[in-house]
Amino acid sequence: MTITRAAKSAVHRGLRRAGWDLVRHDPANFPELARAELLRAHGIDLVVDVGANSGVLAAGLRSQGYSGRIVSFEPSSAAFAELAAASVADPEWTARRLALGATAGEVTLNVAGNSSSSSLLPMTSLHVESAPESAYVATETVELATLDSLREELVRPGDRVYLKLDVQGFELEVIKGAADVLPQVQVVDTELSLVPLYEGAPRLQEVVDVLAGHGFVLRSLSPVFVDPETGRLLQVDGLFTRADR
Repeated sequence: MTITRAAKSAVHRGLRRAGWDLVRHDPANFPELARAELLRAHGIDLVVDVGANSGVLAAGLRSQGYSGRIVSFEPSSAAFAELAAASVADPEWTARRLALGATAGEVTLNVAGNSSSSSLLPMTSLHVESAPESAYVATETVELATLDSLREELVRPGDRVYLKLDVQGFELEVIKGAADVLPQVQVVDTELSLVPLYEGAPRLQEVVDVLAGHGFVLRSLSPVFVDPETGRLLQVDGLFTRADR
């Protein structure tokens, strides 16, 4: 049966009046589908999930059919407890209670009220104003390591790596500490800030430029944080792939 353009428009108008919309079930419209497609297209053997929180990304990849190795890093004690519980029955999914950066040692983690906004950096007033539930409520002392220091333990020769960074302003620090691992990384999946959300954190273009220097190009962007009062876009997820692909 052929549906006319007028009929499609009528359906869309009706849905929008009800507060809904209808889009094609396509990787271009759904970030989780785009991730699954990149895993297949790039023959990924290992997902390195930095700032895993409770393990939502890894669980989503499993639901999309990825059965390869996953290593998830999360420094927060409460979030790690959920991550460990989510991963315990999966022999190919390892959870590590660690923060990653450019150096090793002990650092202070600022724990956010919504957990997912916890960071090693101070939060700006703009962030708190746009999401009051994200305000810091506690601090924890956590262990900091570099991805390169864990390379021999985690990354096998020939592994094709998918690197996910959800580290609330610490993106470039993790990248600095991963110089030896990056040649095996095929895809980088990272949050990118359009405005200052954490003190000293890089903006979108800074991360794009650094990753370009490592041979990656920006493939797509999807909104993740919008100011509910103004509608201003504050943060997006960016997917990067090797320039030679």
